[in-house]
Amino acid sequence: MSNVQLPDALLINGERRESGSGGTIELVDPATETPLCTLPAAGRKEVDEALGAARAAFDGSGWDNINPTKRREALFALARLIREHADEIAEIEARNVGKPIGDARWEINAGARCFEYYAGGISRFGGETIPVSSDGFDFTVRVPVGVVAAIVPWNFPFLMACWKVAPALATGNAVLLKPASLTPLSALRMGELAWEAGVPEGILQVIAGPGSQIGDYLVSHREINKIAFTGETGTGARILKQAADDIKRVSLELGGKSANVVFADADIEAAARQSPMGVFANTGQDCCARSRVLIERSAYDDFRDAFVAATKEIVVGEPLDESTMIGPMVSRGQRETVEGYINLAKDEGARVLCGADRPRDKGFYLSPTVIDGVGNDARVNQEEIFGPVVSLIPFDDEAEAVRLANATPYGLSGSLWTKDVSRALRLARSLRSGVLGVNTVSSVFQEAPFGGFKQSGFGRDLGMEAMKLYTELKNVFIKL
Repeated sequence: MSNVQLPDALLINGERRESGSGGTIELVDPATETPLCTLPAAGRKEVDEALGAARAAFDGSGWDNINPTKRREALFALARLIREHADEIAEIEARNVGKPIGDARWEINAGARCFEYYAGGISRFGGETIPVSSDGFDFTVRVPVGVVAAIVPWNFPFLMACWKVAPALATGNAVLLKPASLTPLSALRMGELAWEAGVPEGILQVIAGPGSQIGDYLVSHREINKIAFTGETGTGARILKQAADDIKRVSLELGGKSANVVFADADIEAAARQSPMGVFANTGQDCCARSRVLIERSAYDDFRDAFVAATKEIVVGEPLDESTMIGPMVSRGQRETVEGYINLAKDEGARVLCGADRPRDKGFYLSPTVIDGVGNDARVNQEEIFGPVVSLIPFDDEAEAVRLANATPYGLSGSLWTKDVSRALRLARSLRSGVLGVNTVSSVFQEAPFGGFKQSGFGRDLGMEAMKLYTELKNVFIKL
């Protein structure tokens, strides 16, 4: 048994709260199905208190107007602490989420890089001077939006928290971070380290509690100026409706049903070898998962056979085993949902080429599953499964590939494999997704904007573009 101490308290107004008016949250280890720990759950009382503290801190601490050097130093200090505690936080993440320890370690260090990036961006993000048709001096300034509710999902709990908290703090806001109630531990640990790094206590607070219990209350609260949400599309739509009552600023990073388009002129061996982890990484619990692979018909059989062979080589194992490539799913309920989609696919005429079984007696494990034999309009190819299931679909020409790739309600991510540069450039414009990788399944980088089209949301995380989400643009004219 590990000696790592799991967080056990909410972080409100500089205090660790070991009880909450919302009762308790019982966490389960997804690899063993045994109890992991018990946490206090926030209720409306804690939400009110935390947001009152956030408003007081934003109005009174001077965090927004503080010398940028001080803000930069606090974020760099937090990044250093995250790196120093990377192994500890990675183990917390692996045990709470079921994430392979190697992936968890990479994500924790990526979170540290996120704070470093936005700490450095503080001195590079600002307004501009504008020549106007009058005798005077016109300029713009960026001012923080105020109090931000950052609501993050259970699939990448620590990294998603960093993506939202870092630019929000860098631009001078106060943040109330609400992690998913299934996976709150690493976010709570980050909050503790932030206070240690010198972030004012009311400027960053972390509460845990079921969305059904405090979610609606939080997003409609009068003290919230902006909501930054990553999660399921239906929840995002509900948040958008609730935010409309008082015109809250909202950014949404939602679901996906991304296409991985493979042309016959591509390096078929490389595409087939790399593509499985483009969907099965994180056990398929990824909004960027390329869960529809569209293959030019003349290359279909060769690609299918190589893809299935590569899938069978994926190591499914215990999260703390360094050799594990895929761990368990996050919960029993999520596994049952995914298995329901597999059965639905069979009912729709799908053929299971591999997987679809539970490889271990204990834990919420599900083998990587490859299916074919169903068209793009089948439910399994239109709805986000959020699990280790991929569908192979043939196409005949470029026009059909674009039509099929775009024929879902989503538009988040995707990949394109071809040696034809002209085709790559044409399709980079034609494919309706916010990010696209050409001859790779990688397309998300700290330095570049990330977000989606259509029902995959709006607004962009990452890159300097993200800092705009947490500011208002003010124009000032001085008459000369």
